[in-house]
Amino acid sequence: MSVALEASGLGKRYGKRWALEHCSFELPTGSIAGLVGPNGAGKTTLLHIAVGLLEQTNGSIRILGEQPGSASVLPRVGFVAQEMPLYKSFTVDEMISFGAHTNVTFDLPLARHRMEHFEIPLDQRAGSLSGGQRAQLALALAFAKHPDILLLDEPLASLDPLARREFLKILMEGIADSGATVVLSSHLLTDLERVCDHMMVLARGRFRLIADTNEILKNHKVLIGPRERAGAISGVEQVLQQTTTDRQATLLVRTNGPIIDPAWMVNQASLEDVVLSYLDSRSATDGPEPELHAIRTEVAR
Repeated sequence: MSVALEASGLGKRYGKRWALEHCSFELPTGSIAGLVGPNGAGKTTLLHIAVGLLEQTNGSIRILGEQPGSASVLPRVGFVAQEMPLYKSFTVDEMISFGAHTNVTFDLPLARHRMEHFEIPLDQRAGSLSGGQRAQLALALAFAKHPDILLLDEPLASLDPLARREFLKILMEGIADSGATVVLSSHLLTDLERVCDHMMVLARGRFRLIADTNEILKNHKVLIGPRERAGAISGVEQVLQQTTTDRQATLLVRTNGPIIDPAWMVNQASLEDVVLSYLDSRSATDGPEPELHAIRTEVAR
């Protein structure tokens, strides 16, 4: 299996506070991964380390098999930061020309074509663009590098629902053309569910779940049955959430085999419910690290 991004025991400390701690993962080449977590979970820190803007405190990380920030790997990496930093006084065309002068592999016609497609005037100042237009310009600049891996830090956060949908549509079209590996950081689970084939769930600086989305859905179920039978259930590896009434229990579980007990009705869990259960404060405390459920599979595209 070819790996695009990998880390082992990665940690980053700011003073006495750990923003990331004991992070280990492998992301297959060609995957589209959603990096999910609440604000302050460590998503931005991880991406900044991956592109070489920050240095880790301990552990190791490799991107496309290279050290982050090295001259050999930078041309192969596209990055859109959360604040989408653009020179406000530059026109759109000046921003594109700047990208062409600072990147050896920059595709000038592609970037200009994308601006024409979105009817964004080339002579308009970047500082006067709307949030959606800034996002599309930043994405065009990143795609024009023809990167092997594209890292996007909360690009959807400031966009309205229609702009988010359009951004994701263009993102998926660009990925289909290039075959790039993508890491898309967001806390908007509904948007991620539509486009991602991997989920990386981060809470309080530690990964709670790293898995192929199909494997997540396959291995997580909702069980409804008698409350008095909610103890050990054959085929259940872990109960992630439990709600009960006087007679009935509803369980969100991770399975390690078929549920064959006829007392339990088995339903498919939604991806959103599964991810939220791993992010739940009761599962992401500062106490002992919960078992990390990691399924690493090669993605056929």
